[in-house]
Amino acid sequence: MKEKLQKIRENAIAQIREAKNLNTLNDARVAILGKKGELTSVLKSMKDVAPEDRPKVGQLVNETREEIEKVLEEAKAKMEAMVREEKLKAEVIDVTLPAKKNNVGHRHPNTIALEEVERIFIGMGYEVVEGPEIEYDLYNFEKLNIPEGHPAKDEQDTFYINKNIVLRTQTSPCQARVMEQGKLPIRMIAPGRVFRSDEVDATHSPSFHQIEGLVVDKNITFADLKGTLEEFAKELFGAETKTKFRPHHFPFTEPSAEVDVSCFKCGGKGCRFCKGSGWIEILGCGMVHPHVLEMCGIDPNEYTGFAFGVGLERIALLKYEIDDMRLLYENDIRFLKQF
Repeated sequence: MKEKLQKIRENAIAQIREAKNLNTLNDARVAILGKKGELTSVLKSMKDVAPEDRPKVGQLVNETREEIEKVLEEAKAKMEAMVREEKLKAEVIDVTLPAKKNNVGHRHPNTIALEEVERIFIGMGYEVVEGPEIEYDLYNFEKLNIPEGHPAKDEQDTFYINKNIVLRTQTSPCQARVMEQGKLPIRMIAPGRVFRSDEVDATHSPSFHQIEGLVVDKNITFADLKGTLEEFAKELFGAETKTKFRPHHFPFTEPSAEVDVSCFKCGGKGCRFCKGSGWIEILGCGMVHPHVLEMCGIDPNEYTGFAFGVGLERIALLKYEIDDMRLLYENDIRFLKQF
């Protein structure tokens, strides 16, 4: 039995040393120490050994097992170290390489311009009001003194969902809704997306954004409107900015005006940016029409007000000297990363 165990030990050590990798090493372990292994077979044959010899034989078997297991563990540890070393060589990190740049997004030029306008008017005591983009014809047109048959209600200018519902063409419906609530006085701006049936080009889009303002109180005059817009222009374009009011017509205001600002590029001398005129048109405004006040439940004999509206994209185009409105919506990272 001793010679048999010695032979098993020698064969086992030889197999372990010949193993090329962890898989072949495991195969050797199973062949020797597994359920059907050589050493396990010796243990199963202990019943054939004389009772008085069993302790001695059992000791020899255990010593042989311990020796084989020791050699096996040493070989396994050596192979695992070699595998780890090869893996580290294959996955080596060059710390001299530049790190990957973490690109962080930022606000869109429209958002930057909107926040600037909101900051100016909130500083004057205005509140920001939002309303639905899908609006009733009643609020989008009728309550703003735009009756049936008016050119603005033509399907060539307005997107109709049905006879009574449209995609709003302006954010003025927000003003009508606030006036209907009867909580006076009112000082508000209404920014939001609007829709017109326009072809896409450098200055037009079927979807764009407007910011409209409204003030309703006792003894409001055109002088209040003029002073407000002058302060707005100076805050937005610079302290040296001048304003010019030109008579115009809007159905919901009377009197009405278009507002120009002195060119902030040339100081009013005339340049390519202002097309040589020294002035740039920025918005429309006027005193709220008495009929509009009446339709919204406000007594025009006691209250007056003014309203104005400016295109958000127009402010962004002017402020950042962008020539083509389409650049704001094409999501070209080369353009947007400039802001």
